[in-house]
Amino acid sequence: MSRKYPNILRNRKARITRRLKPRSWPKQAEPMFTGSNIHFEMADKVQAVGCGGIGAIHLLAQKIGLVDRINEQVSVLKRHVPYHESDHVLNMAYNIMAGGVRIEDIELRRNDECFLNGLGAQRIPDPTTAGDFTRRLAPQDTLKLMEAINQARQQVWRKQPKGFLAEAVIDVDGTIAGTLGECKGGIGLSYKGIWGYDPLIVSLANTKEVLFLVNRPGNATSQQGAPEWIDRAIALVQPHAGTICLRGDTDFSQTTELDRWDATGVKFVFGIDSHATLVALAEGLAEAHWRGLERVEPEIKTQPRERGESVKEKIVKERGYLNQRLKSEQVAELNYKPVACSRSYRVVVLRKNLSIERGEKVLLDDVRYFFYITNRTDLDWDEVVQFAHERGDQENVISQLKSGVNAMRMPVDNLESNWAYMVMAALAWNLKAWYGLLVPDRERGLELVKMEFRSFLQAIILLPAQIIRTAGKIVYRILSYNRWLKDFFATWERLRRLEAT
Repeated sequence: MSRKYPNILRNRKARITRRLKPRSWPKQAEPMFTGSNIHFEMADKVQAVGCGGIGAIHLLAQKIGLVDRINEQVSVLKRHVPYHESDHVLNMAYNIMAGGVRIEDIELRRNDECFLNGLGAQRIPDPTTAGDFTRRLAPQDTLKLMEAINQARQQVWRKQPKGFLAEAVIDVDGTIAGTLGECKGGIGLSYKGIWGYDPLIVSLANTKEVLFLVNRPGNATSQQGAPEWIDRAIALVQPHAGTICLRGDTDFSQTTELDRWDATGVKFVFGIDSHATLVALAEGLAEAHWRGLERVEPEIKTQPRERGESVKEKIVKERGYLNQRLKSEQVAELNYKPVACSRSYRVVVLRKNLSIERGEKVLLDDVRYFFYITNRTDLDWDEVVQFAHERGDQENVISQLKSGVNAMRMPVDNLESNWAYMVMAALAWNLKAWYGLLVPDRERGLELVKMEFRSFLQAIILLPAQIIRTAGKIVYRILSYNRWLKDFFATWERLRRLEAT
């Protein structure tokens, strides 16, 4: 095998470093963009693809056994003429990883000879066939697809260093996926007045992976059916985790389930509604029991910047809008036994002192209480609040599923088929996480895991590459350079050495 690429990468990095080296420029007579007399021509024999990183993703899917698991678990086609179930699933995921936004973009991939050559495919399903496949999956088939994906996921986890999931944090939340379609089966009207669906997302906070994604009607409550999927997530991570901690907002403080989870050693930190009983207990605490909340600010890795003027605050004052200003925060702790529980649990109380203003006038002072129920004894009061607030990072995952991956476009015709599409599309997000976890340089790999989906595509997937088919192998000849290529090649070499599972 030729290993010329380290020298090529070193030379290209040196050239771009020299080119971008800071220097004192004299006044320029012309703009920097001076290209003119531009011509285009079509290559006769040489072909290239704009998403050269897709080959690495397909190699990953093969090596962790994803292709085989899908074909073994999901059986909806009576005859494989010519496609298998894995072809349909990966067709959806690869379309998104190649930069596609909707099912119709598959047609671009399908008519790209170089793309087909890179995957060793004679052809791939067209958009209509792809949409029809989602309608073939009954709910039990979609569940089997998620199980197949989770079996492959565990192969990635087994390759991680010791202590990888010393504490596995499982986040759970619901979201609104609106649609303007009037003929979408199973839609409902949400509490916000939006027609659409209400997917439930169960994710692993450690790696941002989506463990389970469940479609529900738009009028479903946020916590509807959540215990079943939380239990599935616990069973999935348990063989790999030291401890497991569940985390969710007030909708997910499943008091009927807390004793059962506590008895099995599962930890939890949930928000709990500020009902009259808890508020009365908080107000009955002596003032000496309260202490100021110390929030942990993120570490600044560069020079701290001066905070800019709050334009929004200025407009609120000028136009006399109603404004709530936080004056101070205090925390305390009490014991509380929910009605559905057989024992008491720690409840950490966050008290916010607010100033209600209109323009420059102070109308009144207000006190509001927020409660967090937990069976964790290793966290101080401040740490419980901080840990609960870190659940907001799942909002970023949901945002990426919506706007980066476009998994919640609801492109097909009913609740079940859109559920199947969401799972296939979210596979693209999980493949991103798995790729980052298998990067040999751990720190760089975790940077990819945390990266936004579109940024990941630019760094790893959307690489112009010439496709060369020789006897027994397909060669991707990368034609561009970026700072991630050293990690890209190192990961490719690691994937090649993995034994297919």
